[in-house]
Amino acid sequence: MKIWMIWFAFAALLIVGEIFTAGFFLFWFGIGAAVAGVMALCGLGMPWQWGGFVVISGVLFAVSRRFAERVTQKQPDGIGADRFIGKRGVVLEEINNLQNTGRVRIDKEQWRADSDQADTVIPENKRVEVVRLDGTHLVVQQIEE
Repeated sequence: MKIWMIWFAFAALLIVGEIFTAGFFLFWFGIGAAVAGVMALCGLGMPWQWGGFVVISGVLFAVSRRFAERVTQKQPDGIGADRFIGKRGVVLEEINNLQNTGRVRIDKEQWRADSDQADTVIPENKRVEVVRLDGTHLVVQQIEE
């Protein structure tokens, strides 16, 4: 099998693989492999082919990251689960970080909850305020009434 065929097969594999991945990552390496295949067709040696692959892939990747950072806007505050930060709710199930228990209701939604202080237990029916998110858990602190 000729080396240029291997480069083009690798390029096709990477470009098709891009379809199944999030982001825009494999495509640039597929382009680099295609360039290396063209270099192999032109009779250039393996060092030139690998150099072309690395340089083209690296430059395209770097340029696309800068472009993506400029074009992509940061998610504004208050979108998604972040909208609960600063909101108040009520404890439905005692919050005990050591026993990994705790559930709160914020507005009409129920969430797993942790206390912001590891050794603090917050009993049922107490009012709490959300201070941050930790994965799928709200981290809350008890409100003194």
